[in-house]
Amino acid sequence: MQNFPNGVKTCISQKPRDLIDSLPETKVITCLINMPESTPRRKLTAILAADVVGFSKMMGENEERTLRNLKVCRTLTDESIVAHHGRVFGSAGDSIIAEFGSPVDAIVASVEFQKNLRDRNNEVDPEDQMQFRVGLNMGDVIVEGDNLYGDGVNVAARLEPLAEPGGILVSGKFYDEVRRKLDLGFVNKGAQEMKNIEEPVYTFKVLLGHETEEASQTTSASHSAAPAAVTSAVVNEKPRLIVLPFRNLNNVEDNDFLVDGIVEDIITEFSRIHSIEIISRNTAFSFKGKETDNTQIAAEFGINYIATGSIRSSGNRIRISVELIDPITGSSIWSERYDRTMQDVFEVQDEIVRKVMVALVGNLEMAGLERAKRKPTENLTSYEYLLRGRDFHHKFSKEGVLSALEMLDKSIEADPNNAQAYAWRACSLGQGLGRGYLEGDQETHFQKLQSLIQKALELDENDLECNRILCELNKLFEDFEQSEFYGKKAYDMNSNDPRVVCAYGELLVLTNRAEEGTDLLIKAYELDPVGMGASNADKRLGDVMFGTYVKGDFQQCLEYDKKIGKKQPIAWAAKIASLESLNQSQEKEAELKKFADAYPELVLEEEIDKLHFQDTRVKQTMKDLVA
Repeated sequence: MQNFPNGVKTCISQKPRDLIDSLPETKVITCLINMPESTPRRKLTAILAADVVGFSKMMGENEERTLRNLKVCRTLTDESIVAHHGRVFGSAGDSIIAEFGSPVDAIVASVEFQKNLRDRNNEVDPEDQMQFRVGLNMGDVIVEGDNLYGDGVNVAARLEPLAEPGGILVSGKFYDEVRRKLDLGFVNKGAQEMKNIEEPVYTFKVLLGHETEEASQTTSASHSAAPAAVTSAVVNEKPRLIVLPFRNLNNVEDNDFLVDGIVEDIITEFSRIHSIEIISRNTAFSFKGKETDNTQIAAEFGINYIATGSIRSSGNRIRISVELIDPITGSSIWSERYDRTMQDVFEVQDEIVRKVMVALVGNLEMAGLERAKRKPTENLTSYEYLLRGRDFHHKFSKEGVLSALEMLDKSIEADPNNAQAYAWRACSLGQGLGRGYLEGDQETHFQKLQSLIQKALELDENDLECNRILCELNKLFEDFEQSEFYGKKAYDMNSNDPRVVCAYGELLVLTNRAEEGTDLLIKAYELDPVGMGASNADKRLGDVMFGTYVKGDFQQCLEYDKKIGKKQPIAWAAKIASLESLNQSQEKEAELKKFADAYPELVLEEEIDKLHFQDTRVKQTMKDLVA
């Protein structure tokens, strides 16, 4: 029996008022002081958040009509919610917040009222139509009276505006609860950053009506191993990656924080890249210390790639091994080993994360491209068309540009909301215009390019790749202010992406900030010596030579020249101009002859003319030096 203070045990069965009256005053005070403070009640529940698309605009046009239509639509939504055991606990204006004891009830109610609303819209005049967006989440909430609070509610509210008009978007937690229980199709929409939510939230679009049939025809191959009871179809439009916790081979506790820190940083960096879907830290770390079956993980989470690794230390030496695996075939796509000393553990961690990120992104894209090349063209996804288009774009030829435009058109057709497809099509048009590959009216091509840029921004103004491409395109057309805006924005998003670093660095060199710009060009070279579409480091080294010449460090330019194999024309121009600046006339003449032999069809001054300097005097000086 539990021990109670003297005088309390005998009163335990009494009513609260009688109990207090029977105690001495000191005992009452003691009991009251020691009474635990009440804590808020919590529970796990399914939350629905919904509101009307364009409601404010409707109210501005006709308040009476809008409120009349809202009342009719709310009757449809609320009837479905109540019929499936839901409770509306929040409603302001056009918004609805409801709870369900079961996520299955929540999604069935949502699908039902979205169908009823769609049927109504087909029967009424356009001005009377209303569409709702719905967000569904499963999470822990705090109960206070009739209201619910907490991240469980907040995530649902953040999901709602991300849903399509007339559509339903669910969180990864919610999806995990319902995917085996209902004959519904889902499209994986990737991880989304949400305001005041600590980690990215995985999202899935619910397929309604005819969309379910389409999804069942394109079920992801990675789900072929799933049990037959699973009737939901998941379409992975982008590659999904999980970074599993690295193994600590020494079992030295001091290494744990380094291993976990590296993995967490890699996951964080990947969460910023919209073209790749990264599984959250919580899910990844649920496998820590466990034997894993890669095939099972792939089937369970729709994974296309798994990154894993290990750490081993000996004295002050540390070895970190990383591998990228195809979980379906079991084959290793890429692996690397890093040997370092532990003088500065955080510096080692930052360096490894930078190097692994560059390698993983590049190899993921190459692996995706190889998969796309093996598939019949008519079966490609929007993302795979995008990869094919980018591959053609990087051939830097007329045939490459025309093929890129064709692939990117198909990418847009497959997914009209793929922002990167519009941005890359604009980039390919820019290459075609700049190199004279495109026939027809050039002004028409330019107008099309501008409309593609605008569309990309409308779809996703915060996409890293879109902002990088817009930096390049505005640089091409010498809108330096806009180029810097997008270049800086992309650089702030990910200062370890070598393509972003190079684009922004080159812009700074061209706009009278050569010192800072050259530092970035060197950083891009160190991050990724062999850039996308290249087979060696010559392009990156040529960029550095150009930067060092412009900033006036002519000797450094010549030092980098010693590392280069085949120079591109601008690298030749940087070297020859540096030699003239150092009064090395004999060497200059010898290099001019070598350039003429290497590029007999080119005139060096004309190649310099293609550079987009903000200060044209810098260009003229360079032309004078190579003459």
